[in-house]
Amino acid sequence: MFMAFIQHSAFGIQHFTSDTIPSMSTTFSGGDVERVARLARLELTADEKDLFARQLSEILAYAEQIQRVPTEGVEPTSHAGDAAALRDDVVRPSLPREASLSAGPDADQSAGLFKVPRVLG
Repeated sequence: MFMAFIQHSAFGIQHFTSDTIPSMSTTFSGGDVERVARLARLELTADEKDLFARQLSEILAYAEQIQRVPTEGVEPTSHAGDAAALRDDVVRPSLPREASLSAGPDADQSAGLFKVPRVLG
């Protein structure tokens, strides 16, 4: 199966096919942890940086191991597991609008809406 991947990096966009995907590094340095922590605006102790560097290196090593699993002849799926195990949708009565609105702390009964704090702009 032919698959193409596009990777965005500081050096521009790189294009890879399934045969040319570069192997990922399985090491995560303290500097890498500091950079990610700075981006996430986290303050970490030296012990936490060491711990997270070890844990992230283990995650990357596992991901590298998974990438080596042969998948030739395996059909792609949209769901993990058995999609046939999902139940059919069945239309049935739901909670009446008035009952659900009456349970809300700041609902507008006449409009049929819950009022919530503004999140954007």
